[in-house]
Order: sequence, then structure tokens, then C-alpha cells
Amino acid sequence: MLNELVTKYRAWKKYRATYDELSRLSTRELNDLGISRADIGTIARDAMR
Repeated sequence: MLNELVTKYRAWKKYRATYDELSRLSTRELNDLGISRADIGTIARDAMR
């Protein structure tokens, strides 16, 4: 049970780090990467895996 909790916490931290980092980019920088602001949540969720 503790292992599962630690695993979920680490995944959440990775999600937040990815989300926060992408959110700090300007719209132009996101466009250069082929990412729209609407995609940030999906990309961050994918990074959890």
C-alpha cells in the first residue's frame, strides 16, 4: 500500500513539473514546439507514464 502511494505521488510530481514548465513558456515558444496551450494538460498526463 505504501509503495502504491509513493508511486502515485511521484507520478503527480512529474505531472506538476511538466505542467508548470510548459505553462511558463510563451505562446510563441509553444507554437515552435508544435504545442497549443490546450494540449499542456494532456502532455503532462502522458509524461506521468
